[in-house]
Amino acid sequence: MSKIGVIIARFQSPYLHEGHKSLIESVRQQHNTMVIVLGVSPVKGSRRNPLDFQTREKMIKKEYPDVVVLPLADHPLDTKWSQNLDGMLSNTFPGSSFILYSSRDSFKTYYTGANETIELPENGSYRATLIREQISDKVMDSEAFRTGIIYAYANTYLKVYPTVDIAVMRNNRTEVLLGRKDIDNKWRLPGGFSDPTDESYEEAAARELREECGDIQITGMQYEGSFRVADWRYRNESDKIITTLFSTEFIAGDPAGSDDIAEVQWFSLQAVKQMMNDHRTASEHTPQLSTILNKYL
Repeated sequence: MSKIGVIIARFQSPYLHEGHKSLIESVRQQHNTMVIVLGVSPVKGSRRNPLDFQTREKMIKKEYPDVVVLPLADHPLDTKWSQNLDGMLSNTFPGSSFILYSSRDSFKTYYTGANETIELPENGSYRATLIREQISDKVMDSEAFRTGIIYAYANTYLKVYPTVDIAVMRNNRTEVLLGRKDIDNKWRLPGGFSDPTDESYEEAAARELREECGDIQITGMQYEGSFRVADWRYRNESDKIITTLFSTEFIAGDPAGSDDIAEVQWFSLQAVKQMMNDHRTASEHTPQLSTILNKYL
């Protein structure tokens, strides 16, 4: 019985480029039956894996309708991933034997299963990563393009965006540093979104504080609580913000508003309480400020 040719790939591009086609044609010449196994990321919609299985399957089937396309979920253990691959093939084609093919970024390094593997030489320098980069900011005026954007956003996980807020305090924690934004002329705690480059929320808090208040000297960050933020930008969105509140003590320096903070000032906690009653503070910071007042006033 002729062995079934199996291509292990991701095909994360908007079309089958010449490298894909060369790989497929090379395998088709060697086997009567061919299977393409597409890796499926646990992350639903990302820059590295923007296309779901169904979208890639349709792309392949449009040009190669006779090819069997199967999904295989990524797994943290290479041995388990290999077992899942072999098991899926055996269950789909009982009694058959297989040869596994790939080209660039070969799976062979991670595969520990029982099937024969072959790495085919590359044909050209085609890279799906480069193609994605080249079209990532290209806007097209078509219904299909707009429909695709809607589909993509509808098929990602709902997200919580992490932010940090910092209560910088002085004079035995009787005063706190607040910043005012021109957008609403309200006073609030300095802070902002955590970045993927931050190693921790404490690091994110220190970075945001430098960006908004200058290079002041402070003590270490002390966790005070976390809160869902009623941010106006996400009021009508399904995605939401959850912030982590830290406090720290001021040591030295000259705080100055920067980034989107127009100015910074020191206020006594008693003054902050009155400012909240007078609606001079940002409403989305009410839980954070209330926590500081309840603990230190």
